[in-house]
Amino acid sequence: MRTAPLTAQARQDALESLRRSSEQGRELDLLVVGGGVTGAGIALDGVTRGLSTAIVEGQDWASGTSSRSSKLVHGGLRYLQMLDFHLVREALTERDLLITRLAPHLVKPVSFLYPLENRVWERAYVGAGVALYDTLASVSGTRRAMPIHRHLTRKGMERLFPDLRHDAAIGAVRYWDASVDDARLVESLVRTAVSYGAHAASRTQVVDLQTTTGGAITGAEVVDLESGERIDVRARHVINATGVWTEQTESLAGSEGGLRVLASKGIHIVVPRARIEGNTGLILQTEKSVLFIIPWSRYWVIGTTDTPWEQELTHPVATSADIDYVIDHANQVLSRPLTREDVIGTWAGLRPLLQPGTKEGTSSAKVSREHTVASPAPGLTVVAGGKLTTYRVMAKDAVDFALGARATTLPSITHEVPLVGAEGLKVVQRQARAIGARYGWDRPRLDHLLHRYGSLLQELTDLCDERPELARPLANAPAYIGAEIVYAVSHEGALHLDDVLMHRTRLNYEQADKGTGALEEIADLVAPVLGWDDATRRREIDAYRARAAAEDAAAAEPDDAAAERVRLQAPDVAPLLPLGDDADPGTKPGSPAGRGASGPAGT
Repeated sequence: MRTAPLTAQARQDALESLRRSSEQGRELDLLVVGGGVTGAGIALDGVTRGLSTAIVEGQDWASGTSSRSSKLVHGGLRYLQMLDFHLVREALTERDLLITRLAPHLVKPVSFLYPLENRVWERAYVGAGVALYDTLASVSGTRRAMPIHRHLTRKGMERLFPDLRHDAAIGAVRYWDASVDDARLVESLVRTAVSYGAHAASRTQVVDLQTTTGGAITGAEVVDLESGERIDVRARHVINATGVWTEQTESLAGSEGGLRVLASKGIHIVVPRARIEGNTGLILQTEKSVLFIIPWSRYWVIGTTDTPWEQELTHPVATSADIDYVIDHANQVLSRPLTREDVIGTWAGLRPLLQPGTKEGTSSAKVSREHTVASPAPGLTVVAGGKLTTYRVMAKDAVDFALGARATTLPSITHEVPLVGAEGLKVVQRQARAIGARYGWDRPRLDHLLHRYGSLLQELTDLCDERPELARPLANAPAYIGAEIVYAVSHEGALHLDDVLMHRTRLNYEQADKGTGALEEIADLVAPVLGWDDATRRREIDAYRARAAAEDAAAAEPDDAAAERVRLQAPDVAPLLPLGDDADPGTKPGSPAGRGASGPAGT
């Protein structure tokens, strides 16, 4: 497969393809609205079926829920308590497929301890559940990707996790799931889709859906938020995969039908790896949700919460109460309690929770307990719910639903399509020692690069050969080399410093300063590739500094409303347009009054 780079020019080419779609005979087969993991999966599914496909996203790729997850690919152990065996088996099948075939560089096994408080009944109960979990994975139809679970005594548990309080458990069950850099998974899906011929444009917002007099959807009006240009896009099928923005996007069709989705906030905190002594993760039951303590690279990720979110949808934030909740519950099992000073980063994401039933006039198919596909109007398909692990199943179901009877002659093949970086991975892994010696990279550095890029590491070494200084670590963010920053804009579609620090790297929450100490150096690397002048460079730096300061200030506020007021004081680098009743006469899309919604679409 030819791996296509996501460049600024590739984005312009995609916009040109959208313009041409309004010409006679050039309409797209499929327009995907939303660039999270589900939308990216739909774009790949559509283009690999032979459909002319485009995907648009109002912000950066994975800027919403899909970059703010627990970073886990898992079967959902808690669903066994609900006796939902089909759902667990489906998720375990997808987990193992990602590890063994689709993205083995991005998705890595990680073990967890399930601490036990009762020596007899709980060990038997939990052990039986985890044994069933392993059994469902074994009959998934793919090669087994994980070790079998093990029962541990208290001494065995303490050897694996010395900082677990000695009186917190009498032993544990150790089982395996997987972790993933969620934002990189989305970027890889988009890039794979583009490599097979899809057109992809980030920072491109849907502001209206085009309808016939009979109410059928025939395309959309989009706005290039980088230039302000409006483009009419013609498509046989439009698929709405906008997560918590589902109802807002549906409303652009002028139909009362569709899915009902509520937003629930979950937050995570990040603490340095050295702060907790342990070699495996922990899973704990709380009164509100499941709490994970997850080993990740140089730090621990701890979360999550589950609370209603009633503020605007673009910038959810962790409050002081959220952070204290996570710390307090982690401290119940840690021998060295955490404090606020240990927290170097946080993030907050919104889960799109499906509400029972669909709106009146909606044609729908209940596909899973986790996700639903529906059609509020002819030509418009909506998919919502689900989780990161089962994105591929959601994408398949959405495209099947849109195609109707044609789906039987154009079946999905994404279960056998590796993502970029997966093909040739074993070869590059065997060459790793020689590559490291050539550029002065130690084993941890090579592991970091192979995990992020897989076989695409060769494209980074090309940059280092052209400019040897790019092989060196950044002065104020030494986890990354200069080539990674350049590559983010030359190959991975980043258009702003926000994109680089939030989604191509994890500097926003990996460092206590949110990466601001490295901003000047990063801007110097990015500016020539994107053609920035001095004024643009300074504007980008100032915008990210304002964002970082607003996020820090929001984390000190006691509740969502107060935190959101503080966060929204920092302007966005490419603001979304208001829709419907929130739009002023100068920006309002050409849809009837009252037809639009208050939130953004294409995000």
